[in-house]
Amino acid sequence: MAVADLIGAAVGVILLVIVAYMLVGGVISTAQIVTSAQKSATLLEENQLKTDFSITNVTMIDSSDFSFTINNTGNEPISDFTHMDVIAYDRSSNAYSLYPYSMSASTGKWTIVSQGNDLIHQSELYPGNSYIIEVMTTGLSPYWFQITTGNGVYASAFLQ
Repeated sequence: MAVADLIGAAVGVILLVIVAYMLVGGVISTAQIVTSAQKSATLLEENQLKTDFSITNVTMIDSSDFSFTINNTGNEPISDFTHMDVIAYDRSSNAYSLYPYSMSASTGKWTIVSQGNDLIHQSELYPGNSYIIEVMTTGLSPYWFQITTGNGVYASAFLQ
């Protein structure tokens, strides 16, 4: 009988050790995931704080299309154009429309018309440089627009 109690106690201790090992491993793994997420969030916020741009030279091309110059006034290059959007308010329909990026000009999209004279970084808008952007809207009379980067920084302007 004493041997059976001893074996039962040993199995119980082994099971407790296994459960404790799994519990500690789960806590350590969760701590690593949380730390990694906090680091990523901090890097994104830092990137957002360094990003800034301004809009100049807003020009109506015709009654529905317009162009403008975007000047990078921040300390971070702007390069993720596929995640940048232009939102325009149309006075005739009283509606907002979203215009995604396209490498070629087409209705309902925005595109980069001129990348200036930067021959080294042609697909990145570096601080101090500017691009000319054209928006081909689907509305009849756009009145206001906003351009937003992938990290949430935006600028807006009225069309005259």
